Amino acid sequence: MDSLAPHTEVRVAVAQCFRTLSTSTEPEDIISSLQTLHSFLDEGPESRSTPDQRAEFSRAHFTRTLQFLLSNIQADWLLGLSAAQRTDLWDGLFLRGPPEQALLVLMEGISELKASTSLDLLISITERFLLSGRLAALLWSSCLQTAPSDSPQLRETLLARIVALPDLTANRLHLKNKPCFCPQQYFTLLASEMLTALERTCQALKDGTDCSLIFVAQTLGKVCVQGHSGPVFAVMAPRLSVCTRSDMVWQRVCWKLLQNVPQRWMESVLTGLVQAVRGPEAFGRIIGNLVLTNKKAQYVVTHKLLLLQYKYETQVLRTVLGYLAADRERRPLLLQVLRALSQAWANPSAVKHTPLEQQLYVSKALLLSVNLLRDAELQELRSELLQCMLGGMQSHLDSSVVRIRHMGMVVGECLSARMDLNNTKLKFEYDQDEETLELLSLMTPISGEEPEEEPENGVTSPQETSETTPSTQNASSQNKSKSDPGSDLDSDDEFSPYDMSADQEMTKESPRYLRDCLETLISSEDSVRVELSLRVAEGLVRKNVFAAREISVQLTKVLLHTEDKYSIRGFLSLRQTTMVALTVTDCIPVTQYLTTEFYSMNYGLRQRLDILEVLALAAQELSKPISEERSPSVGVSSCTDLTPYPGDNPVHWRQVVERRIQSKTKRLTKGATQPPAKATPNRYAPVAGHFFFPLLSNYDKPQVTFDLLGGDHLVLGRLIHTLGLFMHLAVNAPVAAQMGRALLDFVWAVRYHVDQMVRRGVLFAVCSVFLSMPSQNLLVDLNEQLFETRTWLADVAEGDPDEDCRNLAIQSLVLLDKSLKKQLQDQQALGMET
Repeated sequence: MDSLAPHTEVRVAVAQCFRTLSTSTEPEDIISSLQTLHSFLDEGPESRSTPDQRAEFSRAHFTRTLQFLLSNIQADWLLGLSAAQRTDLWDGLFLRGPPEQALLVLMEGISELKASTSLDLLISITERFLLSGRLAALLWSSCLQTAPSDSPQLRETLLARIVALPDLTANRLHLKNKPCFCPQQYFTLLASEMLTALERTCQALKDGTDCSLIFVAQTLGKVCVQGHSGPVFAVMAPRLSVCTRSDMVWQRVCWKLLQNVPQRWMESVLTGLVQAVRGPEAFGRIIGNLVLTNKKAQYVVTHKLLLLQYKYETQVLRTVLGYLAADRERRPLLLQVLRALSQAWANPSAVKHTPLEQQLYVSKALLLSVNLLRDAELQELRSELLQCMLGGMQSHLDSSVVRIRHMGMVVGECLSARMDLNNTKLKFEYDQDEETLELLSLMTPISGEEPEEEPENGVTSPQETSETTPSTQNASSQNKSKSDPGSDLDSDDEFSPYDMSADQEMTKESPRYLRDCLETLISSEDSVRVELSLRVAEGLVRKNVFAAREISVQLTKVLLHTEDKYSIRGFLSLRQTTMVALTVTDCIPVTQYLTTEFYSMNYGLRQRLDILEVLALAAQELSKPISEERSPSVGVSSCTDLTPYPGDNPVHWRQVVERRIQSKTKRLTKGATQPPAKATPNRYAPVAGHFFFPLLSNYDKPQVTFDLLGGDHLVLGRLIHTLGLFMHLAVNAPVAAQMGRALLDFVWAVRYHVDQMVRRGVLFAVCSVFLSMPSQNLLVDLNEQLFETRTWLADVAEGDPDEDCRNLAIQSLVLLDKSLKKQLQDQQALGMET
């Protein structure tokens, strides 16, 4: 019975205090009761309670005491206390004793109380609770408990309250929330308190005291999984990096901390930490060999961060791969990662179906992994890397996306240079941009983070070659002159030069007739005549329309088959502009010829693409108003070189007088100074069908050299885009509704094409249909297809791997809704009028 005496004394004393506070009205009794409750929390030498009594009060009566105080928060005796007495006696009970019990009671009170002075009092106590370091005391008290003394349910509730404190206060206070309760400041404070608990743990371990980091690890995991790893690791990562640099106890504490993180929260902790640290060395000191002992950590570091997620910066890849390569026990994981990356990069299905950003991310990881290999490991993986390089380059070069092709070229160059296959290295021609330069820079190790590699068998950059070549040539010429003293004996100084001062350069005259240009292009082998004919052809076509119409089809045929045999500057542009001029001048015959030849045999992909470009440019020019002042092309000589006399123009003097009057006249308000634009007929609308419908005739008939629905997806994507352009230019044309129906039927069969360029063309065509077709025709002619089209667009906007496809799908949905809404409003207005 003696062991129960302290428990009984505490229970009796607490009950007596509760009765006094509930019934008494004397201030002395109230203060005495509060002081009695405080005595069970005093731990100094002057304390009136024994350690057993204090332990019993904390275990069984502290929570009941705080709950009793909250239930009497509106009591008269509390209002009768002075500010100093209330801060010391009433508020002090919440700021002393077990901090976890005080936090739970405070959070419960804040959740239950409505907006009032009582709520303001609890908020101020909670603010003092946070700013006085009680969170650090809470975490440290959990570290001293080598075995959990509370139930798992209570621990989960405490974790939830700690993490959700900003949300709970924001829901209650709204715009009156305190700054320390905002997420950024609160979680920064929580990170500092966790560091304080870890520092005390390190000191306790040095003093020989056992500690437990289970609750701190659970708190860290809970915070990170709720999405607050950024502000937490912004405080913790630099401090942990510095402390673990020279202190092995700190390293052991960090390793144990991460080992105790629950499996379900491990990914959030590692992803937040790897983004906050500044290099692989710091990352390795903090987590140690966690990837070797924890399967979840190994999966996150070696698979998820490298192959499944692609939102991280390049520095994260350097940190992860450098961490795997830094230790002898972890290097097998580096080889495993390299095999997985090479397979993913070379997979043709991944090239077609994964987002471009993810392909770039995998390419960076692959180059960084290869750069970290040692020579022995490189020899072991040479065959696998070679297979990856050949297969992956073919998959990337077959893509119709320029960025993917450039990506394949750069990775192929870097892999061949690293493997050094018989001193032969691949070299491609591509435009270097920010993306390709970043990929090339990944093969250069960063000092201080990665071991420096020796130069790869004397590989030098093109700039070094260009800089050293002139000096080498000069040195060789000087050596040659010194070694051959008789080289000047064979000079021809005794021969006098021939007098050529009277010679004149013979220039060839440009053709003046279009037929001369045609004959030159057909039969001439003179490069100068061919170049002159190409340069004047467009001007002659636009200048003499009747002559151009006589030979338009024949000249178009010749230009389509003409090759750049003489390396003429601007050859492709000159040929294209002339064919566009012919198409505009003699529209129907030339268009019929080009659309027929598009599906003919014995044409290359380049010629078929040229046909589509010429038709698109011609349709754009026909849809624009006719410009009266068309300047002739370069190379077309004017009829006369004389400047016309001003008096020959009867309107000239009137314009001069009008300008002078305008400059001298002062006006208070000035309206439009230019006359409104004149209405001109749309030249494209009557011939839109000749551009559009022939291209839809034979798309499903494969040929020996051309399979539009098979492997020639580059031409298919350009064809669909061109048809969408024709549809867009045909707005308000009578044939627009028929064109829209035909175009939707055509693209519907290829809407799920594997190539993203084709899917982009399909979505552009759908946008063009919604823009160009009248809204009444959408409801009447496409009534059965609208619902299915809308469902498909919603799927693309949500799940297509290509970002441009998703954006185009969203635009199409907006256009469709806008058109349907307008039509429904028009019908309602018409119904009200009738």
